[in-house]
Formats: sequence, C-alpha cells, structure tokens
Amino acid sequence: MTGVSYVAGEPISPVDRLNIQNANTLQLPEGAEWILRGVTSNHRYTTKDELESLSQVQPQLNREHATCAALIPIKKRSDWWDLPQDTRRDIFESQSRHTTIGMKYLPAVARRLHHCRDLGEPFDFLTWFEFAPSDSSAFDDLVAALRESAEWTFVEREVDIRLTRISTE
Repeated sequence: MTGVSYVAGEPISPVDRLNIQNANTLQLPEGAEWILRGVTSNHRYTTKDELESLSQVQPQLNREHATCAALIPIKKRSDWWDLPQDTRRDIFESQSRHTTIGMKYLPAVARRLHHCRDLGEPFDFLTWFEFAPSDSSAFDDLVAALRESAEWTFVEREVDIRLTRISTE
C-alpha cells in the first residue's frame, strides 16, 4: 500500500497491504484487520449507447504495465437512495457527467465497480482502478473531477487507498 486518504467520513484501520480475492470470504482471515465485500452487477445508470462507447475503449484489468491501483470505497447518504432512479440518473450523468468524465481517461485507467449496499457492508460501492505509473496524474485528475460533481455532494464516506502491485511469483 502506498497511501490512504480519508476523503469524507470515518477512516478505516490502516494496513500494510491488501489481499484481493475473487471469492466469497465470509470470515475475517487470520491476521486481517478488515474485509470489504462487493459484487459486480448490472449497469444501473448507463444507457445502451454509453455501454457501447465504453466497450470500445474500456481496457481489461490486470494489464502488465498497470502496476498502480486505487481502491476507493464509497458510501452515499440516505437522501441519495431516497431519490427515484431517474433522478439519480439525472444527477449521475446529466448534471455530473460521470460517464463522460470517465471516458476522457480511457484506456489509460481500467476500472471495475463492485456493489455492496445490498450486502449490508459499510460502503455502497468499492471502486477499483488500475493504471500505469505514468498515468498517475491522469488518475488524480479523474478523481478530482468526479469529486467536484453534483453527484459527489451525496457522498457520506470515502476512503482513497493507493496501491502498487507486487509480484507473487
């Protein structure tokens, strides 16, 4: 782990490293400080045209040169979830231009969103990003732009965890 920023809300316990598992881990592994769980799901706020555009430029994860990563858990306030779906979509894209902002940084930054809200986890989303060291400043620009949007005003808790991949070979 290269750094942790507590952007909004409560911090989490600092740790030296993360172990990312694609498995349903129910118990805290021995020696672990915390566990975050999420699932990939359907696209909730993305239109067909946006999905087609994203599919043209969205890179795969685990690219060899993309040794930098960020795990950004986010929890939104209850008033966000009290809004109707179409209102959230309007804030997400029409007002905040979330997808448009993200597209500007593709293919340099790969990402995957994991949903946690319905699992009873402390965060609503786990956002995972990977990028090359040379694209670190572009990634910083991406998150800065998203944090300036109308959508971000609904964020109650956000932690920005920066990582560097280490080889296990």
